[in-house]
Amino acid sequence: MRRCNGDGAHQREQTRDGSRTRTWARKSAVGLALAAVLPFGVSVAAPGFEPAAAQAAFNPDGFDFYVDSSMGPIKSRIFRAQDGNTDRVVYALDGQRARDDLNGWEIETEGARALAAANINVVMPVGGMSSFYADWKSPSTFLGIPAGSAAGSGSGASQVLAGGPGKTYTYKWETFLTQDLRNALRDRLGFNVTRNGIFGLSMSGSAALTIAAHHPDQFVYAGSLSGALNLSTPIMRNAVRLAMLDCGGYNIDALGGAKDSSWTRLDPYTNASKLKANNTRLWISAGSGLPTSTDVINMTTIQGMGIEAVALMGTKAFQTRFASVGGKNAIYDYPAVGVHNWKNWEAELARMIPDLSANIG
Repeated sequence: MRRCNGDGAHQREQTRDGSRTRTWARKSAVGLALAAVLPFGVSVAAPGFEPAAAQAAFNPDGFDFYVDSSMGPIKSRIFRAQDGNTDRVVYALDGQRARDDLNGWEIETEGARALAAANINVVMPVGGMSSFYADWKSPSTFLGIPAGSAAGSGSGASQVLAGGPGKTYTYKWETFLTQDLRNALRDRLGFNVTRNGIFGLSMSGSAALTIAAHHPDQFVYAGSLSGALNLSTPIMRNAVRLAMLDCGGYNIDALGGAKDSSWTRLDPYTNASKLKANNTRLWISAGSGLPTSTDVINMTTIQGMGIEAVALMGTKAFQTRFASVGGKNAIYDYPAVGVHNWKNWEAELARMIPDLSANIG
């Protein structure tokens, strides 16, 4: 693994021997083909394929923290810093297939324990499938048919008429994170609500940068792991449309239409100048798309290779854009191996923690 600083002065790329490069090219060609027709930003498995069994699951060190909002009561999981401080706080956002019982960082990783051991309080919002942690214009419906008109199988486009989060009410996740939850953490737990950090993976990697760009009074640090960092292009919007259909059967037009200004506001690429002006500390990473030696080569891994390759391209595009506006307060990390999966993101979080620790609170 090599790192480079935001000004590009110390950028170093991994080199690969010819045979390894040819192997990666053959595998990623398949993955890119799949990524072209399967959703970008899916944080777990391809349609019809389930992720490996969770390695962590429920962590008894945390506690449930419910906060009222326009979406109803929303649960977060709170993990207290080992030293008991209330000044150092980070929000850990979930991926596109976010569940309503636990956050993926708790289900799939030991990230909460690692952060708490670094004396960082962890806030894990629960829920928000396909939301991009944004404020939507309306509930997600299709053809004006009320949500809940039909039952679905639990996955994919069969869920378009089924009920669920963001369908009988309007997603207002940005408002929840930056007002409702923020105020409750201050008033009920005494947490510091300035100089916080926020990070996410895939869908929520872009959300972390976007929220930090618009709320610099709250967030001074933002991390994107395999994020979708160039959302404004028609190709990316169409990819997100497919992803939302697959991840819960959501209609992207309820978030923002093709010509809606919502896309500019949600795109880290177009918010690069804001992040620079705010002097937000950034940690930006994406894997190479090469599987690790412990990744089983199956359809889930192959799809993860392709999606990670797309994430890498968008991440590099953001790096170029950030540099063009004079942004320098960033670390870019491009591991030599890593596909679009939780093992990759847990390893990346471990690399990010020292920098996060040094820049919040």
